[in-house]
Amino acid sequence: MREDVTITQSVPAAREEPDILIIRQVLEAFREPAILLSRDYRILAANAAYQRVYGTDAQGSSRTCYAASHGYKRPCDEAGEACPLQAALTSRRRERVLHVHHTAQGREHVDVELTPILGADGEVLYLIEHLHHLPTSSPQQGRTSLVGRSRAFNAMLSMISRVAPSNASALLLGESGTGKELIARAIHEDSPRRDKPFVAVECSGLTETLFESELFGHEKGAFTGAGSAKIGLVEAAAGGTLFLDEVGDIPLGQQVKLLRLLETHAYRRVGGIESRRADFRLVCATHRDLEAMVRSGEFREDLFYRINTFPIEIPSLRQRSEDIPLLVEAMLDRSELKPRPAVAEETLRHLQRYTFPGNVRELRNILERAALLADGGPIRPEHLPEAVRAQCAGQPTKEPGSDDLVHPLELRPLEEIEREYLRHALTVHDGDRRSLAQRLGMSERSLYRRLRDLDASE
Repeated sequence: MREDVTITQSVPAAREEPDILIIRQVLEAFREPAILLSRDYRILAANAAYQRVYGTDAQGSSRTCYAASHGYKRPCDEAGEACPLQAALTSRRRERVLHVHHTAQGREHVDVELTPILGADGEVLYLIEHLHHLPTSSPQQGRTSLVGRSRAFNAMLSMISRVAPSNASALLLGESGTGKELIARAIHEDSPRRDKPFVAVECSGLTETLFESELFGHEKGAFTGAGSAKIGLVEAAAGGTLFLDEVGDIPLGQQVKLLRLLETHAYRRVGGIESRRADFRLVCATHRDLEAMVRSGEFREDLFYRINTFPIEIPSLRQRSEDIPLLVEAMLDRSELKPRPAVAEETLRHLQRYTFPGNVRELRNILERAALLADGGPIRPEHLPEAVRAQCAGQPTKEPGSDDLVHPLELRPLEEIEREYLRHALTVHDGDRRSLAQRLGMSERSLYRRLRDLDASE
């Protein structure tokens, strides 16, 4: 798809406008939601998929894109989010951004793509917005394996949405326990190879003698104990995705064999002479600094550049602490605990202030232990490990992810920051306004008054 579209018509220059009826028919060629937008955010046409998801008619029900997808009363860039429409107007090229949209099914992560339609003079006349809903993630609990809506999580998800449809190799970089295998599965499930196998290889558990046999397979009698032929994991992943977890732990002597596989797309079973064709998409992950390992001679430089086609930084849990309440609910929903325990607000605050050296894996373990100690009642701070309570003791309470509001780089009026934070709170809070008032530490009446003032200012 071109990054812009120029409309040329055999009509007088004064009527240099595309035929919206024709463009509305073009929009129906998209299987996913798509709309035609004016420069001032108004929806001029919507395909059937958009109408179904966002509850508009074919003309957009006279709504703006930010009202339909976010429920905002002002454009996204004025509500603290990146606006692809503004970016496309400036660049006159296709722009993409990942947003959280409000749909009939609840909040969903959406990859938003804006393509400008240019007139003969090069000016933007209209824009086509194409929306790709990500089925492998959710900004609410109980939906998918990847859960979150923090800025760090969304930045990672944006990278995933870009690489998944391609066949490019991806390298997941992050601390242990951040869920790299789940992310690798998400890349696979949002790719054209989704109907083929996803095969995970734990490289740290393979000795140098086992690596080649496990990866490539072996023929009968290839070595002592090889009583029958065995296919390797490369062959098992045929047509699908091969995930090499902790790729930095592959023995140096075996790295050249992996490189040869990636370069030639061919391999032989151990003890075999027949060359076999490899067809897989590669995703690698590591918690180690591969560049430092290259400098120290522990990792081959040529292999590093071969697998580092599309690196993705996976945020630690302390970098996305505002996602902890969602993660807690999702983990408890998926647990086998009967009855499902509730979690006290004070417990959530403790968890959000803890640094989690073990990341998501540690959070899961903490919840399982705490649920057992709670004996079916709500999980309270006293049920948390001593390390969590000790670290949180004496720390000032702050809203996770709010450093940009509370400690901006430039001084801003307090009234402006309060309005921005209220918009943020309305966006991320799942409950009603009574529970929001409790969370913000104010009365319902005070919250209603502030929200009324906010509406008046908009």
